[in-house]
Amino acid sequence: MDALFKALNDPARRELLDQLRKKDGQSLSDLETHLSMSRFGVMKHLRVLEDANLIVTRKQGRFKYHYLNVLPLQELMDRWAAPFLQRQARALTELKLKLERDTQMGKPDFMMQTFIRCTQDALWAALTEADQMAAYHFACNAVQGNAAVDETTTFILPNGEAMLRQVTTALDPKTRIAMTFEPLFMGPDAPASNMVYLIEPQGEMCKLTIEHYNMAPGQEGFAEGWARLASSLKTYLETGTGLKAAM
Repeated sequence: MDALFKALNDPARRELLDQLRKKDGQSLSDLETHLSMSRFGVMKHLRVLEDANLIVTRKQGRFKYHYLNVLPLQELMDRWAAPFLQRQARALTELKLKLERDTQMGKPDFMMQTFIRCTQDALWAALTEADQMAAYHFACNAVQGNAAVDETTTFILPNGEAMLRQVTTALDPKTRIAMTFEPLFMGPDAPASNMVYLIEPQGEMCKLTIEHYNMAPGQEGFAEGWARLASSLKTYLETGTGLKAAM
């Protein structure tokens, strides 16, 4: 918590966060154009933000890209402000991840990390088994189809309509899942994109990273959905009960 307050207690670092909020996945060269200071000064500020986990990074070729990680801020809000807010209106908490690994999809448009106190087997099962996905998904009460290569997984809303369809394109057992992302809730002609789960054991916890690729203009709001899913997944694995949104 001290590192978080320290990171936020500087206008230059807050400006960097604002710039990543406007456009995620920027390089050092991109970010230094927004501050009147040396490249080295910007690097120092980015290091403080990274140490506070307010940003996560991913290397792609010669470049290192920076992504806003909102979950520490959500944790701060949950600790200090949640007692004054309606609990039913909040269905997000965390899900952060980062595992440096090259993919064939290029630079992700969105990236999030979280640490979950669970075993690698438990997290893998929660991400691949339909009955478990239904137990923690924030909006859907039913899921059809386990995650398996070339198989379809469909998320069903309480009214019986399909919200999301995914096809698993690759599985590295207990470490990586790659899937398509077809947002049926946006209409039958909404463009599909791609997403990846990365799992890395960290002692008594697992680090989960979510990467989303090829997002179309207007799909920036998917970030909130990922935060809600991450929060409910973490709660489900740590307490046995997911967080369902009020419908």
